[in-house]
Amino acid sequence: MPEPVGNTALAKLALRDQVLASRKRRPLTEVGEAAREIAAHLLADHEVRRAATVACYVSVGTEPGTTELLDLLVAEGKRVVLPVLLPDNDLDWAVYHGPTSLAPAGRGLLEPMSPRLGPDAVATADVVLLPGLAVSTSGRRLGRGGGSYDRALGRVPVGTFTCVLLYADEVDRDVPTEPHDRPVTAAATPDGITRFG
Repeated sequence: MPEPVGNTALAKLALRDQVLASRKRRPLTEVGEAAREIAAHLLADHEVRRAATVACYVSVGTEPGTTELLDLLVAEGKRVVLPVLLPDNDLDWAVYHGPTSLAPAGRGLLEPMSPRLGPDAVATADVVLLPGLAVSTSGRRLGRGGGSYDRALGRVPVGTFTCVLLYADEVDRDVPTEPHDRPVTAAATPDGITRFG
């Protein structure tokens, strides 16, 4: 029998708090090393190698870093699109043209200054790399709770490689789910790429 939605929301909140507390304790050297290892695994992956367009994001704080990954993707000739947070928590998208093409935005985020492509632009990506806090063995991802990426994933065609970037201890977690939660097909950690389903 499924849990009532209220209990699921509370369980998500508890898991979010636990993961965020763990991330705050990570040394910056570990965060940097993890970012380099994740980038190496993704750039070696066949799905990413053959992709023309990659949707990604600019990491903040102690999230697994994407700064080096973004620049390496561009150096590989990929078209990289990044999210622009809209007032209703939906995501618009814009092309990344290097670190100088980013500007500070709300909530401590950096967003591209290039022309907006519209919320449906994520559907043009061959690979979608997204943030998260944990993922289950079936690919159920725990985000920060705004629903932005669940909406974006709802626009992504079935069969697209959707991968959450995490630390190794955030994979194979018991992630509470609600009907609007969208699964991902993989998780990238410093240990490698885990595929689901």
